[in-house]
Amino acid sequence: MNALILRVICGLLFAGMVLGVVNHPPQDLTQGLGMMLPATMLLGVALKGPKGRSTIPKKRSPPAPPVSGGTPGV
Repeated sequence: MNALILRVICGLLFAGMVLGVVNHPPQDLTQGLGMMLPATMLLGVALKGPKGRSTIPKKRSPPAPPVSGGTPGV
């Protein structure tokens, strides 16, 4: 429940930043880049959650086949 509240708050803050950029566009490139960094961090927390784990589980790779043949210790 706590992670859900944090994700909702970060999503609302991101939406507020986007609306602020639409209403008052940045004057130059450096100001725009400075506004993008916190926005991307908020969007990442809103989408992935506070621990940074993806909601889609990763596929596990099959184990490596055992090496056979040859003489051990040579």
